[in-house]
Amino acid sequence: MSSSRVASLIKSGQGQSAAIERAPGIHESRGVGNSYLLTTRDGDVLVNAGTLADARRGKELFSKVSSAPVRVIVLTQSHANQYGGLEVYKTADNVVIAQRTYVEDRRYSEALSAHYRRGSRRIFGGITGPTSEIVPTREVMPDLLFDSVHTFELGGRRFELHSVPGGETRSALLVWLPDERIALVGNLFGPLFGNQPNLNTIRGDKPRSALEFVASVEKLRALGPAMVLTGHEVITDEVDRSIARIADSVRWLHDRTVEGMNAGVPLRELMQLRVPEALALTEEYGKVAWNVRAIWHEYTGWFDPDRGTTELFGATPASVTPALLELIGVEKLLERARRFVADEQPLHALQLLDLAPPDDAVAREVRRAALELLLARTDNLFERRWILSELG
Repeated sequence: MSSSRVASLIKSGQGQSAAIERAPGIHESRGVGNSYLLTTRDGDVLVNAGTLADARRGKELFSKVSSAPVRVIVLTQSHANQYGGLEVYKTADNVVIAQRTYVEDRRYSEALSAHYRRGSRRIFGGITGPTSEIVPTREVMPDLLFDSVHTFELGGRRFELHSVPGGETRSALLVWLPDERIALVGNLFGPLFGNQPNLNTIRGDKPRSALEFVASVEKLRALGPAMVLTGHEVITDEVDRSIARIADSVRWLHDRTVEGMNAGVPLRELMQLRVPEALALTEEYGKVAWNVRAIWHEYTGWFDPDRGTTELFGATPASVTPALLELIGVEKLLERARRFVADEQPLHALQLLDLAPPDDAVAREVRRAALELLLARTDNLFERRWILSELG
């Protein structure tokens, strides 16, 4: 399946005319991040508000299945597709619950908002719609914060909230309904279940710890869910086996990366690791190579000794580009780049083209051909959206 599956899931709420009942008293409004209304005889519980546009649509859909007030709102993490529409649902009579780190997550996200939004717009801008439809017009902060576990009962329905800091943000949590054996996990796994997690996204975000991700997935597995409702999907088939495969795959990748680091294997060589078929996950969102790099940087930081002394300084390869072009000539460089494209070696071509004058018409033509080759080879959402943005 191509990366268009992610875009389809994100856009799946458009045109939705009725909330979907996933289980008795559990209704779903789809969007950039799905919202769930859990009904009880004493009022309702909302899990995630969605983006601002999602919430405006979702509130109308939910009103068709319940006229009861929303008593509790639970946020499964601190991204805008969970909190963006809080103002639509928040009243003086309901309580917003989040994991304690939520406040810190929101603080650093706002401090870096221009940086994060620039990266997100580049990847998701053509999928999620304008920023004004995603982020709130005013901040709504949680009324209740908890550390590890928080439990409550409403209208005879029992709820357990469990911190899972290996999710997409440190404040990630899952909602466990012990009587029904249903877990609502938000984006613990990312937007796609059974895919390599994106431990450090190229859109820009804090990196996730590989082992903390594994521990969070194992926490979910230990609960023994019969159904898992993610931020975009419903999982009911071979739930335990599927969860175990994800945890085991990331653990295997972590362990082999650490072994390679100890053996002195260069980072870019480690990025060629291949997970055994029995543990292989799809790579439509996260990728093995990127997660190797994330694990490397988690443990050893930004310095890659194989890049040499120049890695320690601010100088870039571009600083010697004029000298290189003087030696080899622009025409020869472009001729060789064109041959790389003809030989279907687009990355080699792009590395040469990084040296070419940016306003050179031939260089732009060859670069487009190289990028189109790369685009045809990938099903990964991030790679596709990045390349498309480069193509213009």
